[in-house]
Amino acid sequence: MTLRKFAGLGALLSIVMPSLAMAADEAAAPVLNSGDTAWMLTATALVLFMTIPGLALFYGGMVRSKNILSVMMQCFAITGLISILWVVYGYSIAFDTTGMEQGVVNFNSFFGGMGKAFLAGVTPASITGPAALFPEAVFITFQMTFAIITPALIVGAFAERMKFSAMLIFMAIWFTLVYAPIAHMVWSGNGGLMWDWGVLDFAGGTVVHINAGVAGLVACIVLGKRKGFPTTPMAPHNLGYTLVGAAMLWIGWFGFNAGSAAAANGTAGMAMLVTQIATAAAALGWMFAEWITHGKPSALGIASGVVAGLVAVTPAAGTVGPMGALVIGLVAGVVCFFCATSLKRKLGYDDSLDAFGVHGIGGIVGAILTGVFAAPALGGFGTVTDIAAQVWIQCKGVGFTVIYTAIVTYVILKVLDMVMGLRVTEEEEAVGLDLAQHNERGYNL
Repeated sequence: MTLRKFAGLGALLSIVMPSLAMAADEAAAPVLNSGDTAWMLTATALVLFMTIPGLALFYGGMVRSKNILSVMMQCFAITGLISILWVVYGYSIAFDTTGMEQGVVNFNSFFGGMGKAFLAGVTPASITGPAALFPEAVFITFQMTFAIITPALIVGAFAERMKFSAMLIFMAIWFTLVYAPIAHMVWSGNGGLMWDWGVLDFAGGTVVHINAGVAGLVACIVLGKRKGFPTTPMAPHNLGYTLVGAAMLWIGWFGFNAGSAAAANGTAGMAMLVTQIATAAAALGWMFAEWITHGKPSALGIASGVVAGLVAVTPAAGTVGPMGALVIGLVAGVVCFFCATSLKRKLGYDDSLDAFGVHGIGGIVGAILTGVFAAPALGGFGTVTDIAAQVWIQCKGVGFTVIYTAIVTYVILKVLDMVMGLRVTEEEEAVGLDLAQHNERGYNL
């Protein structure tokens, strides 16, 4: 009888123990969260919506009627080009952490490895995120949309005068040598240059906006002014398109900022709230600054103010509180207004659609003020205890990005100009890029 009992117990254990081991393995394995996944799918679509159709309409309405298709075409072509380059090697350069070590500066502090080239190893079962809660495929696509809109923003600086072929090659090289490395330095984690510095950039103030704004400034200076600028009137041909595009950017930006929480959680909710607050404050700040300065508020002004606020709150969205967002938005609206009007006029550069005045300056304002308002002492939700020290870190990040982007962008443009030429002919510029570059008209009346 006793032997039978032991035999029965042994049989029971042989069944139970493997089951317990399997349960332990399952508990340790990361489990996909359907709520986080659904939110990240939505956020990804919203960010893509920002470029096509949002940015395409926003920029398209601001150029002259003979160039509307060229600007929209550039936005669409960049979307296709960067999507492919991202999966071939861009994602790997930005997020492969091979060779990285916290506190150690080496090549991989600036440039990711190629272990994820061609999305090697990515399957439907691959999951990622702060707690590995949603598919890596979604994260790849989400970050791809950031990579798409950044070079597309540069288009606004040299609109109406760059050859389409030169633009495509420039964007491919710039993405490879500037965007992907900066994204790696800021977002890749321990061992990334600016990550180790402690730079706060929740959703891309440095990676996207300062990066694109500075590149745009360099590009418009290297290409030179549009024929007739600034004496010939070059009014926007359809501000209705611009306002619709600005509205799409405003809505899509919730995916941009709240999506950067990489989860459907309290951080995402607060990021959404502060994005709305800062954007509203900047729109009013620009509007009233223009009203006081020029005597009347304009539709173009309030649309530009909206974008300035969206840009400025981007680096702060995950750490700033509501009142901090209010200040950031108000400051950005006023400062960007004067930089896009008075400063541009005084220095004489032809930033066609104010890519630098709004994105570059707005990104700088937001990045620096993040160091102030991320502090819990000022209503923030970050870990900043020494505001002066964090502001210095933010300034270092801004300074490095400005210098690196400006130098590399300048070299790329000068080499391309020598090899193939950057600018359309005077005759092509006069007839408009729609006909000259694409043999189409935006309007056939």
